[in-house]
Amino acid sequence: MKRIPIPPTLLVLLAVGVMVRLGFWQLDRLAQKEAMLADYAYANQSAVLIDYAHWMSPDNPTSYHQVRIVCSDVGPDSPVAGRSSTGASGWAHQFSCQFPIWNRGNARADVVIGWSDSPAAVRWGGGEVIGREVPSKGALHRVIADPPLAGLQPNARPDPRDIPNNHLAYAVQWFLFAGVALVIYALALRKRMRERG
Repeated sequence: MKRIPIPPTLLVLLAVGVMVRLGFWQLDRLAQKEAMLADYAYANQSAVLIDYAHWMSPDNPTSYHQVRIVCSDVGPDSPVAGRSSTGASGWAHQFSCQFPIWNRGNARADVVIGWSDSPAAVRWGGGEVIGREVPSKGALHRVIADPPLAGLQPNARPDPRDIPNNHLAYAVQWFLFAGVALVIYALALRKRMRERG
């Protein structure tokens, strides 16, 4: 009698279920990412100037908004790879900036004050910076100065369209993995039944 082996079949179905669930999770992430990018695009076109000292809180996102920050204390220049407003490769001159928050003490942000074709350290003593905040993994806040400071050239303007959005591709991959797993297991079962038949 031809019988389907229960334990391996359950294992395969469980794995397929997990893969399908991951595919739908990626579709959920796609919707969230598209909404976030739409918010970023709107903020990037806004001319409203947000003052960090009075606005900052987890409930008030500022990514891609035009912001004002007053650096009361700055660390040394830490150049990182960057692009100019004309698209040239070079160095973005970044400083760690301490700034006051109304009624809550001080906070820190990374501030990119401008671009140059040299990694040589730039002197900058702090003060007012106006620019766009961009999301950052390494720091809670990162501001790209516009206009640039300390005699540097302008950095490339932050553009939310540069943020990758691969969730649809990931969802398709998970669904394909699930389909391939089912096909392979069905072929293996067919071969097993033929051999036993």
